[in-house]
Amino acid sequence: MKSQDGNTGRRRGGIGGELKACFFIFPSDFFDNLTAVMKTSPPPELLLEAYGSGIFPMGMEDGRIGWFSPDPRGILPLEEFHTPHGLKRALRRPGWEIRIDTDFAAVVAGCAEREETWISQPIAASYRQLFASGHAHSVEVWSEGRLAGGLYGVALGGAFFGESMFHRVTDASKVALWHLVRILREGGFALLDTQWITSHLEQFGAREIPREEYLRLLGDAVGRKTRFALPESQGIVP
Repeated sequence: MKSQDGNTGRRRGGIGGELKACFFIFPSDFFDNLTAVMKTSPPPELLLEAYGSGIFPMGMEDGRIGWFSPDPRGILPLEEFHTPHGLKRALRRPGWEIRIDTDFAAVVAGCAEREETWISQPIAASYRQLFASGHAHSVEVWSEGRLAGGLYGVALGGAFFGESMFHRVTDASKVALWHLVRILREGGFALLDTQWITSHLEQFGAREIPREEYLRLLGDAVGRKTRFALPESQGIVP
């Protein structure tokens, strides 16, 4: 999962992270129709096939779309999520309003608001299509009627692939992450994929696992029936 927090380029690698050297770019014949979408928006069916195979796209500097499957892979075990003291204070701050899927396009645009970004126009368009088909979601933190921060990702069965985060108000992206984990826990999800991890993500309990183990967890998760919705109550703030 990526964010504006200290991330000044196209590199992906968790919140404020950098792309690690250990990754794969799959050849253009990995999927039969991949060549045709190397510089255009990948269709939803191709994206879902990729995510279900442990692969995700990234806009490259030359306008092409690269396809990645890191080894090791970053995950955030839902039952091991740790809430640091600073996040506890942020969660208690009055004035937050948590929404889901009310302005998905604005969240994607907010995540792309940086000098350089991997969220190219074709990539953004692809995720908007996934959202329209019900396979992508946003968790939004609003304050005083304005979007303060949030995150978005892709849902496939019981797997959620965190794509990017941003904030315009301090700690808003962390608040969004806390609520995402609660949504996933209560909705029956089994896997939160962060793609890569950083020290920032590690404070919440993220860790790396071998790609082989990740693919096994993914295979177990995608067949689940789940629900992506805000719990009836906002939950007890720790």
